Formats: sequence, C-alpha cells, structure tokens
Amino acid sequence: MSEDVNADDAIRRVREHHGSDRVLDAGALKALAHPLRVKIYDILSQYGAQTASSLAQRLGESSGATSYHLRALAKQDLIREVPGQGTARERWWERPPGGVAFTNPAEIATPSGRAAHQLVTEEFFRLRQQQLLHFVSRGVDDEDERWKDSSMVSTASTRLTPSQARELAAKIMALVDEAVETHRDQTGDDVRPVTIRADLFPLPQLGDPS
Repeated sequence: MSEDVNADDAIRRVREHHGSDRVLDAGALKALAHPLRVKIYDILSQYGAQTASSLAQRLGESSGATSYHLRALAKQDLIREVPGQGTARERWWERPPGGVAFTNPAEIATPSGRAAHQLVTEEFFRLRQQQLLHFVSRGVDDEDERWKDSSMVSTASTRLTPSQARELAAKIMALVDEAVETHRDQTGDDVRPVTIRADLFPLPQLGDPS
C-alpha cells in the first residue's frame, strides 16, 4: 500500500512541477527550427550565459551570425539579455529558468508545425547523443580523475505495464527535478555542467520493421 501511495505522490509532484512548463507556440517553435539556433539554445541551457563572441568561438561561426540568431531567439522570448551585464557592443544572453515542452498538439497538427517540431527535436537529441558518445569514447578530462568515479552510463531492460512505466518515469523525474532545483545556481571550483539523461520507452515487437 505504501508503494502505491509513494508512486501516486511522485506522479502528483512531477505534474505540479512541470505544469508551468512553457509549451512552445508556432512562432517560438519555428524560430528555434534551425540547427544553429538549437545549438545556441542548448549551450545557453547547459553552460549558462554567453555572448555572441563566445558562442561564435565555440561553434566556429562569425559573431555576426550568432548575433543574428540570438536576436531571432530573443524575439520569441526563448532567451533574454542578462540584466546589468555587458555593454552595448557585447551583450550577454541567457535562457530563462523553467521547463520547455517542444511538443504542442495544436501546432504539430499542421504540416509546417510538424516539420518545425521534427527539426528541433531531432537536432536536440542529435546533440545530446553526440555528447554521450563523446563521453563513452573519451571519458572525462584526464586532469580531473575525480569525475571518473562520479559519472555513470547504464542501461537495463525489464517488463512493465503502461501504468508501471508511468510510475517509474515519475519517480525518476522527481529525483531529477530535485537535483536541478537544488543545484541549478551552484558555483565553485569543483562545479561543472552535468547532463542528466533518462530514457524509458517500450521496445518494438520482435519482427516489427519500425
């Protein structure tokens, strides 16, 4: 009985926490539907505030190009200028805190909305997959041995019903949400960006070509 109560509580807390997530409308989704803009948005999400120049250096682009894409993202409030930081010539940009949902049922019902959604989600997960493969092949920086025992890449398989999968997903998300809220603004010599990845989905039936 206690396990059912804990599962219901986890589901409730996750729904409450993500109930205020921003669901991107057509304008925001289409503004983000550009590979370089997804990269910029992802860097701001993971590494914090950047300038057009610092982004250009990271991405191998001109500062004029990154500045143009930053303004396009800012028009849809996907990013914002950091108040009280930078100058008229060197502006700092950040991603506002809070969750964002790429899937908007009303928008993906249209061909243009589906195309924008597909580009954004595919590019986003391609970037995250690149990070995972880079870590798997190279590990952490040699000069910081401590992270070797503090990182984890693990997969497992089991057999679940849809309700059991929903409960497990809620418990995982509750742990992730707690960590994000507790440490979001943490600073210090030992602090560095960490990506948290959790995949849970049904496998296709054997013989299913999809």
